[in-house]
Amino acid sequence: MTQPREHIPITVLTGFLGSGKTTLLNALLRQPEFQDSAIVVNEFGEIGLDHLLVSSAAERIILLDAGCLCCAVVGSLKETLADLYHRRVRGEVPPFRRVLVETSGMAEPGPILRSILRDDLTAHFFRFAALICTVDARFGLGQLREHQEAVEQLAIADRIVVTKTDITGGNCTPELLTEIERINPHGRIVTASLGVVDASFLIVDADDAARLQPWATVFADHDRDHDDHRHTLGVTSHAFWLDRPVTWSGIAAWTELMRRRYGDRLLRCKGLFAVDSGPPVLMHGVQTIFDTVRLAAWPTDDHRSRLICIGRDLEGEFMNRSLEWLHVPQGTQPPADSELSFP
Repeated sequence: MTQPREHIPITVLTGFLGSGKTTLLNALLRQPEFQDSAIVVNEFGEIGLDHLLVSSAAERIILLDAGCLCCAVVGSLKETLADLYHRRVRGEVPPFRRVLVETSGMAEPGPILRSILRDDLTAHFFRFAALICTVDARFGLGQLREHQEAVEQLAIADRIVVTKTDITGGNCTPELLTEIERINPHGRIVTASLGVVDASFLIVDADDAARLQPWATVFADHDRDHDDHRHTLGVTSHAFWLDRPVTWSGIAAWTELMRRRYGDRLLRCKGLFAVDSGPPVLMHGVQTIFDTVRLAAWPTDDHRSRLICIGRDLEGEFMNRSLEWLHVPQGTQPPADSELSFP
C-alpha cells in the first residue's frame, strides 16, 4: 500500500518593524524542536543571522550552525518553496522537517498565506501550520494604534509573542494586553525575554484537529449565537455558532458571497463545519482564497459548526444574515452578486 505523502508544515512569522522577529527566530533555532528547519526570509539586509552562518551551501541557500537552512526570497515565495523542496529530494541540501517564513515588518501576511494555500504545487508538498505575530512590549501599543499593518498582522495570528519584556521588567503592560485581546480575541499569547519562548508553544502541527483547537476553544466562553469584536482602524472579528449542519453547496455559496462582498478585506476566516454524518470539514479563508479539508475527527465533544471571520469593515448584520447561505440545499447555485436574496 502506498504511504500517504507527509506535507511539510509552514509557519509564518510576522510582526511590525523592530518587533523582534529575528531575535525570536534566532532563539528558536537553538531549541531542538526547531532544528532541521528551513528558514525563508522575504527581504535582504534584515536576515540578521550572521552569527549563525557556517558556509554557503548553494546559491541563495545558507547552512546555519543549528543545522537549519536559510534562504532569501528572490522571486516568488512559491518558487522558493518549490526550489527548496526539490533540492531536498535530490539530496542537495540537508533534509528539513518544517519551514519558517519570516516576513518583512511592513508586510501584509494575507498574500503570503494566499500563496501557500492556493498554489497547487506548494499545497502538494507543504501545508500551512500557523501564523505567529510578534508585538513589541515597549512600543507595540503605539504601533497598533497608528499603523494598519500592525493591526492586520496581529488580527489574524494564531500565536502572539510579546517581545522585549526584558526591557519592561518582564511583563506586558495591562494596556497593551487589553489592546492585543481586543484586536485578536482568538490568539494565544506568550511573553518573551531576549527572544526566548517555549518552542512547543509555537509548534502547531501535530494534526489538523490540534491546529484548530486554539480557534475552536474561543467559543467555549460565549453562550450567544454569535460574538462580534470591533478593533482599531476598521478591523472587526465575528464568531458564530451554527446549530444546523451546513451543505457543500452552502459552503460554495457562502464563500462566493464573501469574495464578491469583501474581496481582500476579508483578512482571514476559519470554519469547522458539520456537513454530513462524517468527520468535520475545516475551512481556511484568506482574502479571496478558500480551502477545505476533511479532518479525521472532531477536536471537541461539541459537534456544532462554528465560524470565525476577521476583516476590514465587515458588517455585523450582513455577516449574521449571510449564514443562511451555508444551509442551502445541495445543487443551489452561489449568489449572482453580493446582495442577500435567499433562495
